[in-house]
Amino acid sequence: MFEQQFEEQMERGAPLATRMRPTAFHDFVGQEHLVGKGHVLRKAIEAGQLPSFILWGPPGSGKTTLAYIIANNTDSHFSPVSAVNAGVNDLRRIIEEAKERRKMTHQRTILFIDEIHRFNKAQQDAVLPFVEDGTVTLIGATTENPSFEVISPLLSRSQVLSLKPLTEDEIRIIVLRALKDSLRGLGALKVELDVEALNHLIAMSNNDARVALNALEMAALTTPPDADGKRRIPLSTIEDAIQHPALRYDKAGEQHYDLISALHKSMRGSDPDASLYWLARMLEAGEDPLYIARRLVRFASEDVGMADPQALVIAMAAQQAVHFIGMPEGNLALAEAAVYLATAPKSNSLYQAYSRIQEEIKGGSGEPAPLHLRNPVTPLMKDIGYGKDYKYAHDYPGHFVPQQHLPDSLQGKHFYTPSDQGYEKEVVARLKAWWGGKEKTGETKRKRTKKGDKSS
Repeated sequence: MFEQQFEEQMERGAPLATRMRPTAFHDFVGQEHLVGKGHVLRKAIEAGQLPSFILWGPPGSGKTTLAYIIANNTDSHFSPVSAVNAGVNDLRRIIEEAKERRKMTHQRTILFIDEIHRFNKAQQDAVLPFVEDGTVTLIGATTENPSFEVISPLLSRSQVLSLKPLTEDEIRIIVLRALKDSLRGLGALKVELDVEALNHLIAMSNNDARVALNALEMAALTTPPDADGKRRIPLSTIEDAIQHPALRYDKAGEQHYDLISALHKSMRGSDPDASLYWLARMLEAGEDPLYIARRLVRFASEDVGMADPQALVIAMAAQQAVHFIGMPEGNLALAEAAVYLATAPKSNSLYQAYSRIQEEIKGGSGEPAPLHLRNPVTPLMKDIGYGKDYKYAHDYPGHFVPQQHLPDSLQGKHFYTPSDQGYEKEVVARLKAWWGGKEKTGETKRKRTKKGDKSS
């Protein structure tokens, strides 16, 4: 079934990405967590127990290819539609044909709806009863979160399988396979790709195998053969094909560390223009956006810290945005975070405080907690002094009472010294109000509003 469709696609001069579409699991690249031996989807297919499911993943991650392979390996009739141009009448026709097929040959029909998120509620409702009664097995493919785009009744009757973006190594395998394959790929054209051109093609594909193969095919077809009959593709041709210049950048080498250092120091220097520039240099060169997000989170704690506690919230929000919507849309979330961090008040007081404590611990500080800070969870612990004389802060005016919290040998030591920047001005004022004078005596405790141990 699938082989016949494949031959028809070849005869119509299908694009390279379509011609190179695998027909079996052993040729499929990526998504090992789903189709690797012993994993959930592979086991279900091999057992002949194929449920309806939604394939959710980024473009070019193999959703359509996986649907074709599943149909081919389950001896099912495959009825594909695209939600971009199909309507309710198309669905009704497929369902009627599926009913007849099941009645006459007992063959299962897989209804594959590409970009199912583009179907409205009425169109999805039209499919629902026939998924429920088994007339068709639904495979939906979407780049959008099914929780928001697929109606709840259809979701409850389907499993959602999440596909991961293809890695650079996986894209490399797909590209090299296309270069060697003489029947379906570019092998007959004797294409040779420079190492720099190959690396740039992979980096700029944005983890999308279709983008990589389309650009490769364009470069190959527009490169004339030399005297030896070979088509040697340089970096400049790939740049033109993929419409993205190669930036001098090595994600595993010196450039990687130089540029992230420049970004870090520009934010520390409160220069939003330079911060945006270095951020964009890395992103446009193909740096992993989540690596940059991790560095922004670290900067928010180390260089902004308590001067603006909201900085950490902004940095984490940027990380979540990149994880949720991906690239290139996520670049502005990172840009917003970089500008916020660059323009925030700066303080490394937390970094210094933690470093001092690390040195103290490395120097052998390991005393047990003072007895009055320990929680007396058993009568024996209470008898030997656990929790004795502990002062419950909420019972005192201002919800504060001076008492010892550090081990005896560290009494009087100060690790955290707030700066005079941003929010830490308020921190300084509070600490002075609480700890600035000697402990007062004769203070009247407020009456406890409820009984019970308040030692923890």
